[in-house]
Amino acid sequence: LLMAVDWFPLWLSLRVAAVSTLFSLGLGLWVAWLLAGRPFRGRAVLDAAVTLPLVLPPTVLGY
Repeated sequence: LLMAVDWFPLWLSLRVAAVSTLFSLGLGLWVAWLLAGRPFRGRAVLDAAVTLPLVLPPTVLGY
């Protein structure tokens, strides 16, 4: 079994994962709400910034 000192890294990792997941969820929902709504200035830039992580990895690999 794990000792008390061994549990600290596990709990720290779980807390960091939970906080980052909640932050990403909140940010993602807000951006999705913005993009689904009425047009606004800078919408194309925001859409490109959201789409770029989906497009770049295959492009860099040469697919």
